[in-house]
Amino acid sequence: MSRKHHHLKGAEVSCCVKYFLFGFNIIFWLLGAAFLGIGLWAWAEKGVLSNLSSITDLGGFDPVWLFIVVGGVMFILGFAGCIGALRENTFLLKFFSVFLGLIFFLELTAGILAFVFKDWIKDQLNFFINNNVKAYRDDIDLQNLIDFAQEYWLCCGAHGPDDWNLNIYFNCTDLNPSRERCGVPFSCCIKDPAVNLFTFSCLSNLIFKKDLEWQKYIYTKGCVGQFEKWLQDNLIIVAGIFVGIALLQIFGICLAQNLVSDVQAVKANW
Repeated sequence: MSRKHHHLKGAEVSCCVKYFLFGFNIIFWLLGAAFLGIGLWAWAEKGVLSNLSSITDLGGFDPVWLFIVVGGVMFILGFAGCIGALRENTFLLKFFSVFLGLIFFLELTAGILAFVFKDWIKDQLNFFINNNVKAYRDDIDLQNLIDFAQEYWLCCGAHGPDDWNLNIYFNCTDLNPSRERCGVPFSCCIKDPAVNLFTFSCLSNLIFKKDLEWQKYIYTKGCVGQFEKWLQDNLIIVAGIFVGIALLQIFGICLAQNLVSDVQAVKANW
């Protein structure tokens, strides 16, 4: 009776806010579970789960980490927001707001630092790509990621084809027994438009060809420069995506805080 009386005074939880936040987060939660599942499945296929020490053995970047980390964060956030909204649990709702706010703050800080220290970021990107060039054959997921990037941006290596000399399979030393010696990965090759295939001549003995001849067979531009050009050409789209993500995060925080206020107001009137 008392509860009904106080609801008439206006202290009640908004069903619209509650179930909108619940619906939004259950989708987020399921997506996080899917990402996490894909990541764990990929590690299981590579035998990482049966030998956890192998996580640190890869010299380059394992793309599976993206699925594990992003999926884990989405799963935790989605769980807190979903259960917090459904059960009107202020602790989970506050955790959701603070966690989401922290992520927003880190993204904002990273964006500002990347703009201020863009030369340092560029150097780190060069270092990162060259490290992964060295580890190209060590992990199939890393190999697929590099191949996709080189084919998408029509590039080869961090600064150019010479970067592949850092890889033990492609370097041009006399002691290298690899069949790929003095070559580059197939993703550097320019495909023949008539058959949509590359020719074998682009994979072997490239070091003995002149730079001008390279242009007939492979992409000669580095991926760092091509990535920068792509960012400039698609600046509005990229900025729009980041602004959209930021607005969704702010909206989620506001909804959660609004629901917390409603719950606390109802409890205060009991």
